[in-house]
Amino acid sequence: MAFVHLHTHSEYSLLDGANRIPELLDRVQALGMDSLAITDHGNLHGAWQFYREARARKIRPILGFEAYVAFGDRHKRERPPPEAPGPYSHLVLLAKNRTGYQHLVKLSSIGFLEGFYRRPRIDREVLERYSDGLIGLAACLSGEIALYLRQGNYEAAKASAQYFAGVFGPNGFWLEVQDHGLAEEKTVTAGMFQLARELGLPVAATNDAHYLRKEDAEAHDVLLAIGTGKDLDDPNRFRFFGQESYVKSEREMSALFPDHPDVVAETQRVAELCEFDFEKRYFLPQYPRPAEFASDNDLLVHLARAGANRRATETHSPRASRSGSTTSCR
Repeated sequence: MAFVHLHTHSEYSLLDGANRIPELLDRVQALGMDSLAITDHGNLHGAWQFYREARARKIRPILGFEAYVAFGDRHKRERPPPEAPGPYSHLVLLAKNRTGYQHLVKLSSIGFLEGFYRRPRIDREVLERYSDGLIGLAACLSGEIALYLRQGNYEAAKASAQYFAGVFGPNGFWLEVQDHGLAEEKTVTAGMFQLARELGLPVAATNDAHYLRKEDAEAHDVLLAIGTGKDLDDPNRFRFFGQESYVKSEREMSALFPDHPDVVAETQRVAELCEFDFEKRYFLPQYPRPAEFASDNDLLVHLARAGANRRATETHSPRASRSGSTTSCR
């Protein structure tokens, strides 16, 4: 199959994603897809379960997360600079290899330990430091490039795209287009294609999948209300509009971009760049054996006998006897 879901939220996007990993993989398998990425918000909590379940189904697991990137220093808690289009932006990160996975772990940890302010944020400084082995996708309407395009600030969007392309290097960064039926997505998509032409960057189509099937949209809306502590009938609460944030088939994705079939095919190219396997190893401490002992067993016998002699001596010492004679029960 040509299409691969590269922007997918599982139940580990807590109170936001409604996709349970086994059912998600079963659905992808039923759709005939051979690869899948999960990109939960700021975390890798589902990585091992997803990897194990995907391998059991002969599906390539692509490990990643959707990062929150601070505008400015991740350590700061005050409002972002006036020129920033929001308090933070989104950026999808995928592991190409073992180094990439190790860097994902590092970035996620930094987000929680150093940059947490309402969200586990990273910043450009650590992204540059740990970008090796990673693929970046421009993310949804809350991605940095998309935020500038939504503001009509094309030059800032262009500078942002150039920056990320430089950080991730050749075959390392993709502009991202989505179509959930939102008016702003049309503006962003047009801008993304213009940037692609001017900068020579590839574009990948994604569907920000938070639930499994179209009919699950109502249940997901209830989940969002619980997560934000709001009543369902609150007109000002955060919600998804429409019923399009589900795991779509390749045919459905192709129908969204009939004039750009390449953006669907690009997802397969991204997937083929991502090959990572967990390595099962035991990290046991090493105890060097002195040369006078022929085997570990000889050393163990020696230590056991020495310890037994020491305890016997301590038990029968005058001090131990005096201490024992003063003990009483009441």
